[in-house]
Formats: sequence, structure tokens, C-alpha cells
Amino acid sequence: MHRLAQLDHAHVWHPFTQMRDWLRREPIVIVAGAGAVLREVLGKEYLDANSSIWTNLHGHNHPKINAAIARQLKRVAHSSALGFANEPASLLAAELVRVSNPNTARRASSRAGSAAASPHLNKVFFSDDGSTALEVALKLAYEFTRRARGRKLKPRFLSLAGAYHGDTIGAVSLGHVDLFHKAYGGMLFKTDKVMSPYCYRCPFNRAKPERADARVYRRCHWECVGKVEQKFRAQKKRGNPFAGFVFEPLMQGAAGMIPQPTGWLRQVADIARGHGALLIADEVMTGFGRTGALKVENRKPKTEGLFAGHHEGVQPDFLCLAKGLTGGYLPMAATLTTQAVFDAFLGEYHEFKTFFHGHSYTGNQLGAAAALASLEILQGKVSLNNRTTLARALALELPSLWSLPQVGDIRQVGLVAGIELVKNWRTREPFALRERAGIRVCEAMARRGVLTRPVGNVIVLMPPYCTTVAQVQAMIAALGESVSEVFQ
Repeated sequence: MHRLAQLDHAHVWHPFTQMRDWLRREPIVIVAGAGAVLREVLGKEYLDANSSIWTNLHGHNHPKINAAIARQLKRVAHSSALGFANEPASLLAAELVRVSNPNTARRASSRAGSAAASPHLNKVFFSDDGSTALEVALKLAYEFTRRARGRKLKPRFLSLAGAYHGDTIGAVSLGHVDLFHKAYGGMLFKTDKVMSPYCYRCPFNRAKPERADARVYRRCHWECVGKVEQKFRAQKKRGNPFAGFVFEPLMQGAAGMIPQPTGWLRQVADIARGHGALLIADEVMTGFGRTGALKVENRKPKTEGLFAGHHEGVQPDFLCLAKGLTGGYLPMAATLTTQAVFDAFLGEYHEFKTFFHGHSYTGNQLGAAAALASLEILQGKVSLNNRTTLARALALELPSLWSLPQVGDIRQVGLVAGIELVKNWRTREPFALRERAGIRVCEAMARRGVLTRPVGNVIVLMPPYCTTVAQVQAMIAALGESVSEVFQ
């Protein structure tokens, strides 16, 4: 075993990992990367099929981001945001405000007959990761609602079944994945959940299984939307309407790559708005072009819609960003919100209306410099062409997997794909988690030079935007061969 692998076994505790299993084999120790390729310490190269846990947008070792960080290193790496401003964070905040307010959100929202005008996001609170971005939004929404509706009120929040929004206590309270969160139940506050529009396993979907994305052949009457309306009405009758509705737009990530049928997001957002709830969009995974191209005009110059909610004209009151914010280089997150929320925390020093929350590395210069470079790349023609090519390549190659009897559903949203493995596609019978179906397939893929990580029995493909058509073909071929090997 390589010395670095030995040190890892001796001292490192890995996240979301059963360490007994981990210690049974020599780990892959990554030492270098370029584009969509990673190289491990023994010299073997791998395709990065999950963008290093959904963070890397443009590929590893990107020259423009490298240069931006190097330039900033020659000036200052970090200074406190508690009492000081800095250049890169100020520029980044302005740029995030610009790209998060496309005119398409207002137009589409108006066409849909939304109950409220589309909010204008113009304030940015920086933090460290997706969990803290949601924690910030939750705290702000909680206190904003109390100040608007009365201090004695204890605001409640609604999120989706299967939701995962992070690992801080507030973010865990918003989540509904018992496998992750049941151990901490005694530490959490109560939130409510409503059914997710999981077409493949929806109890209201009367369609028999077909060899196609379940959203395409579903037969239902939008009962999932009706359940959301029922939930809001019931909470209103209790005299304490929901303060906020928390959701991942277009696709739930850690829930199992669950895509929302077209129109669902717009309908439930209108319901939430109609009941006076704040919309909290978790775009930690879906943001920065991951869900596909949407060309809009955002003042000048023209830019591409970078956020999933805008595909259905939904503009939230809180937009939570992380993962790809820095192009996958450095930990950084941002929570965008409105002037109205910001104003609720203004007051004299002695009134203590301050938002008492913060992080040591908030708005740090290196992260902001990387994020500015990433946003510039995203809005260039090369990146847009790459994303269009990648989405098309996935759409062309994924159908080859339907020939495998263990493939129950293939769902793609833009540059994200989830392949759900089942015992029998005709009955949708799932594998028990103890069978480790997804893990075994991913281990077999690694032996073929492709790295990804499953969500339960769902294999995730979410490659960097620079991934070539040939590399996509290699990833999907490795997946198909691995499924055949594991279940032969």
C-alpha cells in the first residue's frame, strides 16, 4: 500500500463513508488533474464523472481560474469581512446580483399569473458551503417572518420528502432523509414535508413501466401539486401560515436525482406565493448552468440563464449557492436575498437588530477571485457551446442503457443524469440498501477508469462541462459494462 494511502487509513475520517468498508481496501489517492481527467498517486488516470462531488464546472487545472488565484495571491489571500470590505468580494457580489436577476424570471412569472411580483435579489451574504448557505437563508427567513408577523410567532417551513439541504442543524432540520438524519432527531426543530414529484415511484402514476424516463409516459392528474396546496391550506387554518417553502429547482440531488416534470415548479411556487410564503431555492447543485441552457437578456450584455428556477420563471426570495460557485476550486457559498429582508435587520446599534451570524472566511479574496473567473468563463461562447454539446451527448448515449434489465429509470436534466437500478424493471422492485447495488457498480466503474458516487441505488453522471463526446461515451460504456458485471 502506498505511504499516502497508509496515512489516510491511519488518520482520515471520510464523510458519508462506512469506515470499516473503507479500511478493507487501498484508497485511490488523487494527486493531479486536467480537464475531466484525474490522476492518482500510482499513475492511473480516471474520468471524473461526478465533477468531484458536483463542484467542478470547467475541468481541473483550468488556466483562467489558476491565473486569477495566482494574481490574487500576489496581493492578499484573506482578510476579515467583520469590519472590512475587499475588492474581489465586492465585485463578485455585484456580478451575482446581475446574473441572478434575468428579465425572463419576471416575464415568465407574469405569464403564469403569479400571486406576487418576482423579487429582485440585490443583497449577498457570503459563507462557506451549501449547508451554511441554507442555514443563512433559514435564519434570515425565520427572523424576517417574526418581525413581520409578530415576535411570539414560531415560523414553520415546508420542504420536500427526501429533501437534503446540508448538515448544519438548521439544514438537517429542513431535510427529510431518515438514513442521514434520524440519529440527530433529538437535536432538530420540526419542519413539515410534502410529497416530491417522483414520477418513477409516484403512487398516483397509473402508467405501467416503460423503457423511457417516467416523466414522459406518466399518467396522473398532478396530484403532487394538489398535495402542496392541501399542505399550505391546512397550515393556514392553524393560524400560522408557512414562513417559507424550501426546494431544489428542477432536480433533487441527494434525494436520488429526482427530476420534476415540466410545470411542477411553476405551479407550486405560485401556490406558495399565494399563501404568503417566502421561496428558498437551494441551487447548490443545480446552479451555474448545470441544468442546461436558457438564453435570456439581462440588461447588457446578453447572458445565459445560469439558474434552474429561471427555466420555469421562478425567482425566489432566497437563492442559495455553493459547490460550483468557485468552479470547484475553493470552499465558498452565497445566499442572495432582497432589499426588504435586508431592511428588516437595520436599526441602531443598541437595538441589536443585527444579523448575528458569520464565518471566519466569509467573502475571502481567493474564493471570490476564483468565482469571478468562473462566472466569466460561464458566460463565454466556449463554455456555452461545451454545455450544449455535453447535454446532447448525454441525451444521445444514455438510451443505450435501456437494454440492461436492471436499469429502471434514466432521468436527465441538462448536464445531470441519474440512472436508477432495480431488481426488475417491469415491477420497479428496488434493491435493498444492504445489497450495495449502487456502490458495487461504481466500484466496477472505477476499475474501468471512471469515478462517480451513487445516491443509494441511483448512479449519478454529472461530468465537468469540458467533457468531450468521446469521454461521455467512455463513461456510459463503463457504466453499462459494470452493471452487466455486477448483476450477471
